[in-house]
Parts: sequence; structure tokens; C-alpha cells
Amino acid sequence: MLDSLLDWLQEGENTGLIRRGLRGIEKECLRVDNAGYLSQKTHPIKLGSKLTHPYLTTDYSEAQLEFVTPPYSSNWETFQFLCDSHGFVTRSLDNELLWAQSMPCIVAADGELPIAFYGSSNLGQMKTIYRRGLGYRYGQAMQAISGVHYNYSLPSALWEPLREHQKNSETLASFATSQYMGMVRNYRRIAWLFIYLFGASPALSKSFQTSGHELLEELDTATWYGPYSTSLRMSDIGYRNKTQAALQMSANSFDEYTSDLGVAVTTANPAYEEVGIRVHGEYQQLNTNILQIENEYYSSIRPKPAPGVGGSPIVRLRETGIEYVEVRTLDINMLDPVGINQTQLRFAEAAMIYCLLSSSPPIDRVEQARIDATELIVAREGRKPNLKLPGAGGNVLMSKRGVEIVDDIAKVAALLDVNDEGYIAAADAQRDALTDPTLTPSAQILFEMRDRGQSFLEFTLDVSRAHADYFRGVGLPAKKEALFACVSERSLKQAEDLEKTKEPPFEDYLASYFEDI
Repeated sequence: MLDSLLDWLQEGENTGLIRRGLRGIEKECLRVDNAGYLSQKTHPIKLGSKLTHPYLTTDYSEAQLEFVTPPYSSNWETFQFLCDSHGFVTRSLDNELLWAQSMPCIVAADGELPIAFYGSSNLGQMKTIYRRGLGYRYGQAMQAISGVHYNYSLPSALWEPLREHQKNSETLASFATSQYMGMVRNYRRIAWLFIYLFGASPALSKSFQTSGHELLEELDTATWYGPYSTSLRMSDIGYRNKTQAALQMSANSFDEYTSDLGVAVTTANPAYEEVGIRVHGEYQQLNTNILQIENEYYSSIRPKPAPGVGGSPIVRLRETGIEYVEVRTLDINMLDPVGINQTQLRFAEAAMIYCLLSSSPPIDRVEQARIDATELIVAREGRKPNLKLPGAGGNVLMSKRGVEIVDDIAKVAALLDVNDEGYIAAADAQRDALTDPTLTPSAQILFEMRDRGQSFLEFTLDVSRAHADYFRGVGLPAKKEALFACVSERSLKQAEDLEKTKEPPFEDYLASYFEDI
């Protein structure tokens, strides 16, 4: 299927159909003081309102910034916006740094993280309560882990010619949505490859994991590390908790996915019922269901609806279909000041198109269990020599399987690389990293730490300082500085107006939010 569709895309005007899809980045990172402790300061006023700012918000913690780029049709624009927003934030921070790692800095001795507070509006209260619930459900430590999400959508001009080529009779919207679901299934199958290639969290502070773990060895008195780990963030030390691991969200059709998601956000969980919803008049969580809301589902990839005002994501998904996909397996790449680089962006784009164009049969429970096991193995020990992965026909050598996939992704890269834009080089770099694990970010980070004789905290602090110096040195053009300042001021006014708006009681607002699911 892949080769036949690539042949079709090389015919006449079809060549341009897959180029210039929209891509965007969401990057989380912690604000820390100069000693590497999590900041206890509120979200800087210069950055505007975290509730209404379109590009600068917070994730779980008040000290956990989230950078959001608009969707752009070129990697250069996406990357440049991310650089500019980092420059603006760096210049706005008061004696603080942006933590350059996915795994956390030093948190308070009691483990408490300052939860992001979004104000007294109904929307603001909902966001804060949701985060409070996450802390009760999974512990606050896990919420301090940060990552990079890659958002991608195909050019809208692709769908009609592709539907005609495949002689499909669905409506255009239904066809596009079913194609995206095929992409989701195939990404699940190759997510382990991203964990290997872009995993950048092989070590962590003992302050995060005080008791150690069977996977970990001591690098120094302050640092644990996985000798062959690629991404502790994506391992059972990070996001792989037992509750989430038990969730089975079928991606075999759009209806199955939305149905399973709907069940998870409407079915009570006995453990969460013990926490309660309101205790002494204060909300502990939004509800006692398996998931409070859809965003609580920590998957490797999520289909997303078009951005909209009001209503839950699952309702908007059902109404509008899939607008784009969100890839969630990338660690912060501390080898680059913004946490990701254009080589990664080019490879990710080619890989997503490969996932779209390749045959995508349903995933049964046996295959899903194999997918989950593979991701965990690669996160824990992906650089282990001669590592084998579970396959349908028996165990297969990871490097061999990875090279086979990259070879196919390289065929897509060749279609994208019209003007020597670096797509083929990006695929070549990933192939090299599969045959030589020392080229992976996780290996390079461990090498640098050992070479400098530094602990995880010392090394990450030094890199964070270097990144801050870089952004101060690059500066920001006056027009862009003014643009970010203007957006920040406008967001503060929008948040203020929202708090002044007469709204129904919060209980009614919450009931209305969930009533159509």
C-alpha cells in the first residue's frame, strides 16, 4: 500500500499534495531558581494570563510553563516562533531559569508542587480542580515531568484526490477522520521508535526517586540512571502508572475510540470515589470517574478536534471529526536550547505521512499488549546491545526492525525533500542512530555528564544557564518583543473580563460541560 500510494503521489500535480501540512509544538518545562529548586513564585505577570494567553500557559504546576506555537505550514516558521517565545520568556523571568530536562528539578521536601491557579471564573476553577485531582490520582511528582508534543495535520487539499484515488464513498469529513485513525494505529505501532530516537531522559535526581528502582543504578551520590535507558519519562518510573496502563482505548475506528473515551470519562472508579469530590466544601477533583476529562488519558498519540470554544473535546470530536493528531512521546531535547530541533521535526513529519500511507489493519488486544510491552522495553533499555523486541512471529532485533521502518520513512522524506530541505538527511541521521546507539540523545547526555563529572542536577543547571545565555545573546527583534508584550497584555484583559462576566454557579457549569458526553 505504501509504495503504490507513493507512486500515485509522484504523478503530475499529486506531488505537492502531502507537502506543507500544518505542524505545531507544545513544550512543557519547569521554572527553577538558580540552585535548581522548583520556583515557588506565581506565573510571571509579564507573560500574561495563563488562562487566556494563546502561546504561553502552564501545565500542572504554577511553575510549569507550556509554550504553544500556532500551526504553521513550514518547520522553519514553527521553530522560529518557538525560539522567539523562549527569548521573550527568558528576558521576562526574574532571576529564574527554564529547566532543560524532562525529568524534574529539586522539589520541596514535602513533595508539594504549587498547583496552577487560573482564577475564579468557571473555566479557571475547572482547570485548577482538574489539576488538584491529578495530584490525588497519580501523585504530584509525576506531574512535574515535562515533555514535547508534536501536532500535525495533513494539507486539506489531499483528502478529495486521495478519496477519489481509493474509490471511497464516504463523505469527505468521514474519510479524512478514518484516514487519521489509520495514522493513529500505525503510530502506536512505531511509537517505540520515537522513544528510542528522541528519548533524552536517561538519568534523574535522587530527590525525585528517593528509594531507587530495579532499573536504576547510581551514577553518583545524587543521581540515578538507567545504563541503557532512553526515556525514563516514558518508563514505569514516569508516565507508565498502573491505572493508565489498564485503560484500553481502541483506535480501530473513530466510533470505537470516542465510545471508549466516553466510557472512561463517565464510569466511576472506586479508588477515586474514596477521595471524594468535595471535602469540607473544597473540590478535590472534577468527578470520581476513571478519567476526569479526556486530557487525562496519557497516550502516545491522540486524535484532536478543531479548536473550539466550550464543550468537551469528545463532543467536539464527534461533531467535527479529527482535525489533527498530537504525538506525545518526545522528551525535551536538552541538546537544543528550545528542546527540539528541525531534524526531529522533519523526521516526525515524514513518519506521520508514512503512518497515513501504510496499510493499517485493526489492532487486537494481543497486538496492543505487544505494543505496550515494546514501548516499555525501549524506554527502559533501548540502547542495550542486541536488544530484541516482541513480534508477531517471535522476537526481532530492534535495530533491524527500526532500520526497516526508517527505510520506508525515507521514501516519504524523498518526496518532501524537493529543495534540499533536509528531510532525507533527517532520515539518514535516525538510521545511523539505530546502528550506533552512541548517537542517540540519551547516550550523548550520559556521556556529557560523565565527561564533566557532574550530577544530573549540576549538569542540567549548567545546560539551563547556557540556554538562558543563548537566548539573551540572540535577542528578540523589537517588533516581536512588542507582539508578545501586546498578546500578554490582551490576555490579562480577557481574563479580567471573564472574571467580571456573570456566570451560572460552578456546579451548573460543570454539569453542563459533561451532559452531552
